[in-house]
Amino acid sequence: MSLLFKLIKRYQNSLVALLLLAIVLTVVRLYPHPPLSNELTFSQTFYDSNHKLLRVTLADDDRYRLWTPLQEISPYIVDGLLLQEDQWFYYHPGFNPFSLFRAFWATYFGGGNRQGASTITMQLARMHFKLNTKTIDGKLLQIARAIQLEMMYSKDEILEAYLNYAPFGRNIESIGAASLIYFDKPPSQVNLPEALTLMVLPQSPTYRIDKLTGIAGTTLVNARNRLFVRWQESTPVDDNISALFDQPLVMRQPEKLPFIAPHFINQIIQKSLITEPQSTVITTLDSNLQKIIENQVNVFIERNQLKGIKNASVLLVDSQSMGIKAMVGSANYFNATIQGQVNGTLAKRSPGSTLKPFIYALGIDQGILHPMTILKDVETDFGFYTPENFDHNFKGPISATEALIRSRNIPAVYVASKLKTPSFYQFLQQTHIENLASESHYGLALVLGGGEVTPQELASLYAILANQGKWQPLQLLANSTDSKPLAKQVISPEASFMTKEMLLQNTRKQDILYKKQSSAIPIYWKTGTSWGFRDAWTAGGFKQYVLIVWLGNFDGASNNAFVGADAATPLFFNIIDAINAYYPNNKILEQKPPQNLKKVDICLASGNLVTKWCKVKGKSWFIPGVSPITVDNIYRPVMIDNQTGQVACPPYNLQTTHSEVFEYWPSDLAQIFAKAGIPKKTPPDSSHCLLSQTFYGQPPKITSPLKNVVYQFRVNNQKNERITFTANVDGDVKQLYWFVDNQFIGSNSANESMYWIPVKSGLFKLLVVDDVGRSDSRVLKVEVLE
Repeated sequence: MSLLFKLIKRYQNSLVALLLLAIVLTVVRLYPHPPLSNELTFSQTFYDSNHKLLRVTLADDDRYRLWTPLQEISPYIVDGLLLQEDQWFYYHPGFNPFSLFRAFWATYFGGGNRQGASTITMQLARMHFKLNTKTIDGKLLQIARAIQLEMMYSKDEILEAYLNYAPFGRNIESIGAASLIYFDKPPSQVNLPEALTLMVLPQSPTYRIDKLTGIAGTTLVNARNRLFVRWQESTPVDDNISALFDQPLVMRQPEKLPFIAPHFINQIIQKSLITEPQSTVITTLDSNLQKIIENQVNVFIERNQLKGIKNASVLLVDSQSMGIKAMVGSANYFNATIQGQVNGTLAKRSPGSTLKPFIYALGIDQGILHPMTILKDVETDFGFYTPENFDHNFKGPISATEALIRSRNIPAVYVASKLKTPSFYQFLQQTHIENLASESHYGLALVLGGGEVTPQELASLYAILANQGKWQPLQLLANSTDSKPLAKQVISPEASFMTKEMLLQNTRKQDILYKKQSSAIPIYWKTGTSWGFRDAWTAGGFKQYVLIVWLGNFDGASNNAFVGADAATPLFFNIIDAINAYYPNNKILEQKPPQNLKKVDICLASGNLVTKWCKVKGKSWFIPGVSPITVDNIYRPVMIDNQTGQVACPPYNLQTTHSEVFEYWPSDLAQIFAKAGIPKKTPPDSSHCLLSQTFYGQPPKITSPLKNVVYQFRVNNQKNERITFTANVDGDVKQLYWFVDNQFIGSNSANESMYWIPVKSGLFKLLVVDDVGRSDSRVLKVEVLE
């Protein structure tokens, strides 16, 4: 102990100095330091939803550079680097004295070539601190900086930084960028020949590689093989790996990198959708679908050049995720004559008639119509606005479904004029259509394309029909941690379903064979043509997709060929057919009718409930309590005197009279029929009768609910309580129709009952009508108790 004490006492100053040095080194090491990546800017890699590379961008200094953590780099690369550059890396303090002395002697006294002695740390110091090491002063500063790095960072941090700083030929820096560009794989997946190839590049980044074939030159291959010989001295290699070194060394060049969906990637970059710095961006795009659509656009443009059709924009959206699966912003990104770098899917254009489905959907929700409501396609003056149809003709009475799919303007403007809240303008505001002028600026012209929308905005509108009336924003980035985009109910599920069903009736007129295919997929679609023939549209959906096709010129030049049905529709269906050919087994989304939706028998001439006199019958969806529907009054029976052939006056003698059915059309529609060459028979004159003619037989008589009775319901048990509707009817009656406050509730056969659940207190007018038009009514009082 005494000897130890004497030694400590003798060398106490030295020991204290060493202790202080150790403390200083520990503090320097443990004190937080900025990451070695702070001085660099990086490229970004964009991938599609299947993790296929779309594009690699340049860093701010026009270099390809990707930061890769050390744990994501193959051991082949790390071991190859140490073997090639610095075998004593884990043992020296940042510089290797022996190597420095050897290089100094060989350079200045040996009479030979200059030799390098830089360790990995010294090379990192030169690159990180941007040092000039061609002079002795510069070299000394490099050594000092290397020691500084060793004091501040761990060996693994230094090794990681070097691999992310090192040059690998051309304007490629970092192992991540080099591995991705040259071999189309991350550094974790390279094999031994690829790893050793990358490790000889930093010493001589100018090694030649054929730009056309990508085959590496002899000098680079020989350098790689020399390193492999040294590798084999310490690490056994099986024959399979050795055989790989005999294969041609093919390396992709930067100019061969994919440049897929440029408008799509540019939009992500320009809109600053990436809120946090990241080198890898996973998008919603599907590069296979992108290629299919690009091919169809190219073929279509080539075939229609003589018509002056030179440009197109196409958008494909997955309606379930709202992710954009394909985007063609222009027919050719690199064609300056068509302003190819403009993203047409973001350009505001007149939508023509493509917005009409949403006018009808709002009309359904507000009780203005149901799909088979008969509308008037006649010359109509809406105040100061008198619209015309595209063909300058009128069709007369037309169902709402036919008016929509035949794109008749007058019925659409009529429906829009009847909208309350929301109006069509308010609906567009709710669905985030941007840069709209005031509602008064457009008036009813907004219905026929007076406003402007982008194809992307139009896609989000058509996705409403596939999503039960919910609006959602489009998505460009895939993020598994995000929930489904926030949805906003803008149309009821019932109106959405009915509108989509209406559009499904729009068939492909030019494709007879397609109609006969039993396996033909359902497609809902609508065309549009802007004023002055500047834009041709077709918008719609199939399977899980929404597809928008636009044809036109970015400078707004008109062309008589820009008619939606004739120009955009063929491309629309070419794309659908191509996608179905490549993906025939894609599941078709089955959408069941909402529970509140019902179907009733109607008389097609009026769109109203059938009577026994109706000649042509059909069916229509309706929303109980919302959809407007009454009993048909177009076909009416008239009692005729057998001898005179004139209208018989009541009371009738059934022995001398008989009934005939006549069509009672409004005068404006009767004129349309006459102009079309199909005049309707005028109903007989009954002005000589003192009493108006009513059909013989007894009207129905309501037996339930009872008169002068207050029906009380409890809120907490309301679903289990209901009011029964029954009526006594004449012997010829088969069907009864029930209305509450003029809203159709439902129908039942003559010997059945109808049930109604009130939702609020008040007085209600109950009306029952039989299938020959006779009726009875009653006032019903209801109290809903808390």
